Amino acid sequence: MSIVKQFMAKIREINTRYAKPKVEMSPVIKLSLAGLRVYLLVLVLLLLYKFITVLQVAR
Repeated sequence: MSIVKQFMAKIREINTRYAKPKVEMSPVIKLSLAGLRVYLLVLVLLLLYKFITVLQVAR
């Protein structure tokens, strides 16, 4: 069990070290990342919609 505790402690240490990004982002980069998040959300919603419609047709 001590190996698991050491592993978890190391993960916590890494997470605290990299909790705040050290890279400055311009507004253009922030906008493009927000656009990518929206695009990903739309893709996931479309996939979910397709899955539900396929399930309804299969019944």
